[in-house]
Amino acid sequence: MRDLSPAAVSAGFVATLVGFTSTIALIFHAARSLGATPEQVSSWVLALGLGMGLTTIGLSLWTRAPILITWSTPGAAVIASAATGVSLGEATGAFLVCGVLMLLCGLTRWFERIMDRIPVALASALLAGILAKFALMAFAGATTHPSLVVAMLLTYLVGKRWWPRYAVLGVLVLGTALAASQGLLNTQVLTLSWARPVWVTPQWSWHAVIGMGLPLFIVTMASQAVPGVSAIRVSGYAAPVSPLMSWSGVATILLAPFGGYTFNLAAITAAIVLNPHAHADQAKRYTAAVMAGLFYIAMGLLGGAVAGLLNAFPAALIMGVAGLALLGTIGSGLAASLREDRFREAALITFLVTLSGVTILGVGSAFWGLVAGTLTLFVENFHHRPANDTDTP
Repeated sequence: MRDLSPAAVSAGFVATLVGFTSTIALIFHAARSLGATPEQVSSWVLALGLGMGLTTIGLSLWTRAPILITWSTPGAAVIASAATGVSLGEATGAFLVCGVLMLLCGLTRWFERIMDRIPVALASALLAGILAKFALMAFAGATTHPSLVVAMLLTYLVGKRWWPRYAVLGVLVLGTALAASQGLLNTQVLTLSWARPVWVTPQWSWHAVIGMGLPLFIVTMASQAVPGVSAIRVSGYAAPVSPLMSWSGVATILLAPFGGYTFNLAAITAAIVLNPHAHADQAKRYTAAVMAGLFYIAMGLLGGAVAGLLNAFPAALIMGVAGLALLGTIGSGLAASLREDRFREAALITFLVTLSGVTILGVGSAFWGLVAGTLTLFVENFHHRPANDTDTP
């Protein structure tokens, strides 16, 4: 409590708000594609909220670093696309397989060894490319709600000048008030209902494991774990990667029968609690993640009411707050990625491919950006000789 500040509470709330609103509709779609009943969909929200909240709080207090655990956004897309011919029980079995594979990645330190070989410049470019997409969407909201977005931008600039710690909090408060005055808050959809856990007995099917479980594991590790670790390291924290992977796998195994299909490190929302806006003291910034964990648990318990709450906020408000909160992290990532000449072109390619949003073989642009940057480094340094080396290559 001594380390907590209003800015940390605000950052935790914004991270939770952005995390839920950006993909909750995709989660609902994935569950319903598997034939889930409304009670089972509510159980999914409960399991995901509790899983994200408890692991976030526990890991952040243990490491004293802002560790944010979230559901797998690309994984939800995989589930929705692979749901044809797969029952909810078979999908649950596939979720358990994914959790076991994540646990093995942590126990064997396989994933950490790969991350240790990624240059900081490429990791910074990868993170900047992911976050820049959200900043672009924030300013694009001015097309439909110009007064709201412009007012939030001006509030952010004034806040940065006069009260930098609470600039994002000011944007959230003013944006909400302005949206309410313009009739953009849909309060009619707000309802209060508690979620209850619904057990689904896992069923084993090779079709589900190969068609859903393995792709779920691959896209989660490639599109979320990699940028998640990059976000933590770029922000100056030396978090233990392997235990984070192990605990994410354990949470998935325990909560999969209730709808917790996959948990992993957050990247986009993690940048909000890793940002200096969350707390001026880096050593106390973990409190923002702890607050996000508490908000995750609260939203999970509310279950069915979450959808109504999130639908009450206009998209321009959510994306505007998120985009402005991420500006500092984007700038720092670009500066770090382009600082050294030997990494500059590879980092730039990594940034552009990631920013493009390209999806190949069901894997998102974060993975392909890293592949493109690594390939660039390999080509540039293959059989490379220093300038003063006159030997024949």
